[in-house]
Amino acid sequence: MRLVYTLRPYQQEAVQATLKHFRKEKSPAVIVLPTGAGKSLVIAELARLARGRVLVLAHVRELVEQNHQKYQSFGLEAGIFSAGLQRKESHQKVIFGSIQSIARADDDFFKDFSLVVIDECHRVSITGETQYFQVLNKLQANNPEICVLGLTATPYRLGLGWIYNYNVHTKTQSTTEDRFFKKCIYDLTISYMIKNGYLTRPIKIDSPVACYDFSSLKLNGTSFVTTQIEAILKDQMRITPLIIKNIIDMSKDRQGVMIFTSSVNHAIEIMQSLPPYVSALVVGDTESDEREEVIAAFKARELKFLVNVSVLTTGFDAPHVDVIAILRPTESVSLYQQIIGRGLRLSPGKEDCLILDYTGQDHDLYSPEIEDDKPSKESVRVQIPCPECGVVNDFWGLVDQEGEIMEHFGRKCRGAFEDPITHEIEPCGFRFRFKLCDQCGEENDIAARSCSKCAHILVDTDKKLKEAMSLKDAHVLRVDSVVYQKSQDKKGNERLEVRYYDVDAKFLAEYFYLNSSEDAHRFYFNFIRMHNKRPEKKIFIKDVDDALKQKEKFRSPLFVVARKQKYFWSIREKIFE
Repeated sequence: MRLVYTLRPYQQEAVQATLKHFRKEKSPAVIVLPTGAGKSLVIAELARLARGRVLVLAHVRELVEQNHQKYQSFGLEAGIFSAGLQRKESHQKVIFGSIQSIARADDDFFKDFSLVVIDECHRVSITGETQYFQVLNKLQANNPEICVLGLTATPYRLGLGWIYNYNVHTKTQSTTEDRFFKKCIYDLTISYMIKNGYLTRPIKIDSPVACYDFSSLKLNGTSFVTTQIEAILKDQMRITPLIIKNIIDMSKDRQGVMIFTSSVNHAIEIMQSLPPYVSALVVGDTESDEREEVIAAFKARELKFLVNVSVLTTGFDAPHVDVIAILRPTESVSLYQQIIGRGLRLSPGKEDCLILDYTGQDHDLYSPEIEDDKPSKESVRVQIPCPECGVVNDFWGLVDQEGEIMEHFGRKCRGAFEDPITHEIEPCGFRFRFKLCDQCGEENDIAARSCSKCAHILVDTDKKLKEAMSLKDAHVLRVDSVVYQKSQDKKGNERLEVRYYDVDAKFLAEYFYLNSSEDAHRFYFNFIRMHNKRPEKKIFIKDVDDALKQKEKFRSPLFVVARKQKYFWSIREKIFE
């Protein structure tokens, strides 16, 4: 039966963004659509519109088959090149293939393609002799003007970070490091999909009754070691039956339950506590026919509980799933989001999806934590507009009980702008936090080793502290608290006194006069610009009383370094991080 399909508004926008990009330039591009957004429809429409031949790549046969079936359901003809599907067709206008099979194809196969679409493109690596590297090299050798488009729900990879350089929509530079994909040309958030009714609402319940303690696990490269996981689970094996009982209780009125486990031994242990006849297990070594039979029974709702080990995170479509139980540690936010995505598709009678997390990990479904570590438990993601370019940055920060931002830890604006003629990316460059050059006063990146203006070597924080502690006339104070107060000098002139106390109540102090515009200017350069919790917001101080009123806007340094000046200590350096 031939279907007539109508693209959703965002799918049409993604298609138009692709056409616009490749008409303008041929740099490899990425479209980001959450799991359940209908990537296969976008692929089908792009393949239909393409004037030349199209190659659609995927890393598993399930995705190859799924994308092909969706394309053919609209009455469109296409071939399949996949050993796993026992088909190696190569002459149709559109070919859906697995990367493993196509990497072994004859050289003649790679001729005449004008567009290559890569599903789950966050898996693409062009370093070394990877299969993607080989295939893309052959395609580009046959057609240097070939258009390469990647689609993914998670545009980042553990150990790498963002898979592209520049986001066209947000006007932000994701990384300056070399990436195969140069631009993200369309980006849709999972929040938008849920809010607009395109995905089911997730209800996350952390550690409903008990949870495993995986806190001692350490990454080995980009993954956890199975033997370490199994050793932890063996020590905590009494918890498993309690967890499974809780899953069964929470799922009484639910349609389909997917349980993600840590290892085959763990999965077998779990199966012993699940009800028979309505539960099944799928692992990497499960025979192909048996796996298809189990999945078909689960989709037909003959099975209620489906346990799996490191499979079914991509290319699996069972919309009725309304419980996701996570009993395995996830190495990355990307994997976590893929797991959750299995339960967010729309289905008749499905109102929400329960997310039962028994790992004790703190991954965020909506906000990927991929670039910088969370500074503290209290830290949350905050939106900070740049005062120079207006781009909204996503930083870690602190908020009060009303949700107002008190402080953020962003260093540099990520805003960047594309030259309309050369297409080169020019970063904004505004620094929220910086390292001052002690020779010329230039603001440098926190991690800079030399001044960008005068090339003076910038001493790192640890070295500064070690040098100061080795000097007889230096005093290094670790700051525990800061006190602001009004005081007077010997002549009775009013001034602001700032005292830095350590845990033993010893202190160092500095003084600022605020009686003129020149005083205010000096106070800004010597104090405000380094202490301001919100650097994007200017602080204007009129006098000492005004400074005391606004003292909550100032952050505290970690260390204060002073040098002896005859009868008193003079603060020379303040170290914030």
